[in-house]
Amino acid sequence: MKLEKASKSKSYMRVALQGASGSGKTYSALRLAFGLTRSHNIAIVDTENGSAHLYSSLGDYQVLQLTAPFTPERYKDAIDLCVANGIETIVIDSLSHEWEGNGGILEMHGNSTGSNSFANWAKITPRHNALIQHILNAPAHIIVTLRSKQEYALKKDDRGRTTPQKLGMKPIQRDGIDYEFTTVLAVDMNHKAVAVKDRTGLFPLDTPFTITEEVGKRLLQWSREDVVTTNEVQQPAAPLSNNHLNDYQNAYGK
Repeated sequence: MKLEKASKSKSYMRVALQGASGSGKTYSALRLAFGLTRSHNIAIVDTENGSAHLYSSLGDYQVLQLTAPFTPERYKDAIDLCVANGIETIVIDSLSHEWEGNGGILEMHGNSTGSNSFANWAKITPRHNALIQHILNAPAHIIVTLRSKQEYALKKDDRGRTTPQKLGMKPIQRDGIDYEFTTVLAVDMNHKAVAVKDRTGLFPLDTPFTITEEVGKRLLQWSREDVVTTNEVQQPAAPLSNNHLNDYQNAYGK
């Protein structure tokens, strides 16, 4: 136990992007990641059936396909694999599967034996909390995407026609998940983001903007307090080692 001087230069960013299907969460997360990572040393943990490969034109990044069951432990293993290979920015797309997906927390609870719901939650909640701590403690920037519960609203377009539009509402994850992140951005169906929580002070609340690499650079600068050291060598990302990939795929499938 010791005291040390507070310094943002020792911080890693924790960013959440939430939005409805089709809002551009994956694309926006990758653009943000390219701004955060000067060496393009990026990996995306893909639970979205290979959607991460669709944006390869943005630049070099690596993909780790994560399939069901979406247990907290499998997410932790995926993070560990990325860290072991020196990944600087990890995109988890998406974290909602850990909560509502096949083998996720809600399914675990539903399959629990016994009629005492509170007792069942007491057994499962520590596993979820352990994943959240793993995300917070990982020595890398982490961006997560969160699906939002679909809600439709009737709106008039420029021609006065009333049409239904998707709205991204409450993120599909445990209540209060936003408390764990430095910045939470809600992405709408026009691919514009609004900060719903921001500890950096970089983004005025309720002011829409487009997520670009420049946004990631601003977050990186904030986290480093403008500190640039000679240790930040801009080298291309090394591929994930075959040994690590084989071990992971043998354990969990491709």
